[in-house]
Amino acid sequence: MPFIEQDKKNLSTKKFVLKKRENLKTNYKVDYENELNEAQLEAVKTKDGAILVVAGAGTGKTKTLTYRCARLIEDGIKPENILLLTFTKKASKEMLNRASLVLDERCDNIAGGTFHSFANLILRKYSSYLGLKNNFTIMDSVDAQDVVQHITNSLYLKKEKRFPKKSTILEIYSKSINKELPVKEIIEKEYYNFSDICEKIIEIHKGYVNYKRENSILDYDDLLLYLKFLLNDYENIRKKLSNQYKYIMIDEYQDTNTLQADIIKLLASEHNNVMAVGDDAQSIYSFRGANYKNILEFPSIFKNTKIIKLEKNYRSSQNILNLTNAIISKAQTGYKKELYSDIKDFKKPAIIRAINSQFEAEFVCQKILELLDEDIELSDICVLIRNARMSYNLEIELSKYNIPYQKFGGPKFMEAAHIKDIIAHLRIILNPDDEISLSRVLLLLKGIGTKALNQIIPQMKNKNYNQKLLPSKFNLSLSPLFKLLCENDENNLSLLELVNKIIQYYKPILKDKYDDWQKREKDLEHFSYLASQYNKLDNFLSDLALEPPEASVEGMYKRNIKDDCLTISTIHSAKGLEWNSVFVIGALDGRFPSAYSFNSSEEMEEELRLMYVALTRAKSDLFISYPVDMYDYSSQMILSKPSRFLDNLDENLLENWDIVEE
Repeated sequence: MPFIEQDKKNLSTKKFVLKKRENLKTNYKVDYENELNEAQLEAVKTKDGAILVVAGAGTGKTKTLTYRCARLIEDGIKPENILLLTFTKKASKEMLNRASLVLDERCDNIAGGTFHSFANLILRKYSSYLGLKNNFTIMDSVDAQDVVQHITNSLYLKKEKRFPKKSTILEIYSKSINKELPVKEIIEKEYYNFSDICEKIIEIHKGYVNYKRENSILDYDDLLLYLKFLLNDYENIRKKLSNQYKYIMIDEYQDTNTLQADIIKLLASEHNNVMAVGDDAQSIYSFRGANYKNILEFPSIFKNTKIIKLEKNYRSSQNILNLTNAIISKAQTGYKKELYSDIKDFKKPAIIRAINSQFEAEFVCQKILELLDEDIELSDICVLIRNARMSYNLEIELSKYNIPYQKFGGPKFMEAAHIKDIIAHLRIILNPDDEISLSRVLLLLKGIGTKALNQIIPQMKNKNYNQKLLPSKFNLSLSPLFKLLCENDENNLSLLELVNKIIQYYKPILKDKYDDWQKREKDLEHFSYLASQYNKLDNFLSDLALEPPEASVEGMYKRNIKDDCLTISTIHSAKGLEWNSVFVIGALDGRFPSAYSFNSSEEMEEELRLMYVALTRAKSDLFISYPVDMYDYSSQMILSKPSRFLDNLDENLLENWDIVEE
């Protein structure tokens, strides 16, 4: 009997030790309970299964994703088993850097990036399964339009007067892929004025697809399309990738298209561990193919989805949130939420009626000067516009008042002709089959026209740089180019050496081709600097295509003349940003919402969400203005009423101001 009692005692001791080890396991390095609010903490602590985090504007979604990365690693998940997908490389890098600061450098090993960069990485690895060469090049939208134009011209020498532009044709194909609908259906729904030439557009599409495959070229949409093919058609690869990325997180889920949602479903097929973070109220990119329904249908696609709402706002005063809550409550569909804030401010948002656009512009300038007197930094003030044309009067007035400003937009670095010339040289080194780049490089040379291309390109595609095989009349023009290409093959140059060699070769062409070549030379120096950050040519070209630098060097210099300057931005460009004081100008019914949306409930809903995004950029001051006497040429109407989104609101939410002359 005593023997049996002793055995029980040992058993009891073993249980006590086991419990102690379990307690040690919850001893996290990061103090999640004190760093996060209740809803954020719930999202971070939920480890397995499908989770939808509905994150209202300014509620700390980035912080939530960052801390969840850290928490998963502390729970013993290997960083390489975590996949974080975002819509910009910058956002991904920022999150992983912040996660490393929260925990440690293990977070750097998390697989992260944009949908397109992730697709590029996977396709390079498994290209042979899809009949692709692993040295395929990626076209940007400008190159893709050139290919469409080339196919169109080869098929139809005589075109109808109402034949769509190359950009429109490409837009139709892109929507067809991203919405997973036939080209014919896209034309009937959105481009019905081209219904009579629908078959011709479809024929161009077939030619475009064949051309890309023959020349080992992919466009942006192909990256997603081929990734879905790979996951759909090869079960062994799908299972392998799904088991590799056991925990998937997607930022800005409301901006995903149908194709991206399908890819996520396939990647999560083996585990269902998906966290989607987004805000249906901020879905404003349908023109890019984003499908607003993805976030609404997430719970029905992924079993037993747990929905967590982030409603505590850390950006705006409660007075601003009272207004934005009232406006978004008018939406017909969406997740209901009520944002609240601890930030108290006696100032209410104001709606300002002006006699005309000139008065409106003068009011904005005078109010900006008043804010400066209140010690608000000029860089913390923003004017938001529905479209880029709406700031014309304001820009003139700002110049009169000597108020420096920057306007979001302008020339893109990667769309500059001289930069595209340099990239074309690099692309033919990586992929000699790239006919578009070969044509661009050859047409830069004197004495070589479109007829000569048919003689030269087939030889260059085989990397045969022997001039003797071509007519002697081409010798003088081709000799420097062939010498450059041979030198790279023979000496195995580093990427930076190669780029600098191409730039030196190209400078005489630059001087001959452009009157402002001195300004453009600065861009070439910047391009060389970008190349110095890479070791491999394919990685460099992929990143330039998928995450292109925004502004030219000249544009960056212009913007930085004064660091402290006002921002003018379209609302679409301002998403994700914030300022202390925000002006929303031109809030006229017919302009905002646009008259084009009046007959479509879906488009009207998106216009409402666009207004919500605009107003939630403000921290403290919010001014909404409209002129009462504006003639709109597109609708041939005089617009005078404020936006319908401001109708029937509680009078305590807004102050009403009239601008009058002294």
